[in-house]
Amino acid sequence: MSDSQPQQPSHSPRSGHGEGGGHGPAIGPSSTRSGTHSGSPSGSPSHPGRGTSRTPSHSPAPGGHLRGLGNAAAAEATTLLLAGARLTDGRTVDVRLSGGRIQAVGTAGSLPAPALSRVDLGGYLLLPAPAEPHAHGDTALTADGEGPVSYTPDEVQRRATEAALLQLGHGATAVRSHVRIGDVHGLGPLEAVLQARRSLRGLTDLTAVAVPRLLTGVAGADGLAMLRDAVKMGASVIGGCPDLDPDPTGFLEAVLELAAEHGCPVDLHTDGDDPGRLSRLAAMAGGLRPGVTIGPCGGLSRLPLDVAARVADQLSAAGVRVTCLPQGDCAALERRGLRTAPVRLLRAAGVRVSAGSGALRDAGNPVGRGDPLEAAYLLASQGGLRAGEAYESVSAAAREAMGLPEVRVEAGFPAELLAVRGDRIAAVLSLAYSRIVIHRGRVVARTSAVREYCDSAVAVALDLPRQGRTEAGP
Repeated sequence: MSDSQPQQPSHSPRSGHGEGGGHGPAIGPSSTRSGTHSGSPSGSPSHPGRGTSRTPSHSPAPGGHLRGLGNAAAAEATTLLLAGARLTDGRTVDVRLSGGRIQAVGTAGSLPAPALSRVDLGGYLLLPAPAEPHAHGDTALTADGEGPVSYTPDEVQRRATEAALLQLGHGATAVRSHVRIGDVHGLGPLEAVLQARRSLRGLTDLTAVAVPRLLTGVAGADGLAMLRDAVKMGASVIGGCPDLDPDPTGFLEAVLELAAEHGCPVDLHTDGDDPGRLSRLAAMAGGLRPGVTIGPCGGLSRLPLDVAARVADQLSAAGVRVTCLPQGDCAALERRGLRTAPVRLLRAAGVRVSAGSGALRDAGNPVGRGDPLEAAYLLASQGGLRAGEAYESVSAAAREAMGLPEVRVEAGFPAELLAVRGDRIAAVLSLAYSRIVIHRGRVVARTSAVREYCDSAVAVALDLPRQGRTEAGP
């Protein structure tokens, strides 16, 4: 079981994977024209400025694996050169990737590579890829359906797969998905999400969090037994909503005991509006490794400032992390509060705060986008964070919360990268249209946006920016 602390880069040709890791099949070369996203196989020429969009033809057959997948080990052996990328410190560099890691970073033009393994990133800002620490793949994409939501394994697998691919297109190369277990559906949704995880290997890393409803009393006995079975099935994180259990403290005790027994991290839903409950959690969770994460904690913003500050100090001392949801609560909390956690207060106390997307077009947020850059944008525009701090909350902090290796655009680090058209973090969070996503050293998703202005003297005189090619697309 992966520890939640960031790992130092290794120069081994095998990359670290954290939760839900493992090598798997790689995306094949076939693609079909559709929408605004596009997959691109590693080693193929790439054209960031194109005004066309493609998406990989990897829709899952019901109950089956993704089509068009090949050998990930062969894909990771490919050397890929990212040419002319801009870094956040203002440098323009070439970055060579091999074996799923960053092999070298040099001045533009200093790193030769075969022509077919070159991606021109002129006009793009190259960043460590985001990760999604709080998703709900089992309920995603259900807001527009008529009648009751289906939880058949095929339907849940389809939704979880499509949601993970949408989030991958936004840049998240790792996703932690909270999955409800128990009630009439039992472990079926979890099994379906685990199948989606296996199908997506090589494209994105998907982790399942087992989320029981009750763990105490007579009703909770079945939930506790099912939670144990969920861990044996492959849920690598233990979750739940202590706020919804008649005995929240007993719920915490059960979760922490099971997590310690199996060496699992804990990721709990809580509104955070009860300071006494949070104090008890901090006291109970302090010794647990690989650690405890709670969220979205919007209720902390409704507490008196001195009380919230005291709780933040306790969480920090216990090493409890917080995942906020700037785009709104998720359905797991039944929309108990709509305010975002007090991120600046928590950070000032030393709490590690990451940001997640939460609901993706389900009952919790019918218009949820699942876009980590939107979460960062909201923290920068409304949460009082600087642009760099906001992006760090969806990248480095999110990866750390998920037990994933640290990523920097430096030799030896994992090749988990996101290229976004723009020259500064603030510009990227403002207008993050065109994106190129790199997972384990190869391009796995692409979004190309084209902006053109009509022929007018004003547009020509102002030299307004264009995105895309001047010639017609293929």
